[in-house]
Amino acid sequence: MTIEELDLTPSYLKKEIMILACGNILFADDGFSVHVIEKLNKILTEQEKENIALVDAGAGAPQQVLTLIDENSKTKKIILVDVIDWGLKPGEIKIIEKEELPDVKYCKFDIHNLPLSPLLKEVAEKYNIEVKVIGCQAKYVSEPDVHIGLSEEVEKAVDKAVNIILRELRGD
Repeated sequence: MTIEELDLTPSYLKKEIMILACGNILFADDGFSVHVIEKLNKILTEQEKENIALVDAGAGAPQQVLTLIDENSKTKKIILVDVIDWGLKPGEIKIIEKEELPDVKYCKFDIHNLPLSPLLKEVAEKYNIEVKVIGCQAKYVSEPDVHIGLSEEVEKAVDKAVNIILRELRGD
């Protein structure tokens, strides 16, 4: 087999729906999305997982995941899960549609501070992908200090986010 014959497409780009978790469990509430995706992994059936990619991209890799999407990707919908800072009550969930994504300028070139919304919008528009962000208002993000564990408010929001995503996936 030659290199040209190998299919090097990441498995998550071979499915129509991608749940993209952004965050890091080492920084308190920033680990919200990791808990959501772990719970979804336990709840979704094997049949559902055939068409749904659960991607834990951590804090630094969401940009890389999105840049791998191209015209050959099967992705039709991306549900991005992350903590947000929209001045809401801690633990409050906000569903953000593509049109609501902020137009954030790149302020410094550091992978942890590279805004995702411009790239998410670009990918959605270029490849006709439906995008939703399930954002949870953080109470406390400890970065750069390590603090493992979610605040009580954000921990309670995990089940809310999972239920929102399940309704989105199953049409309930």
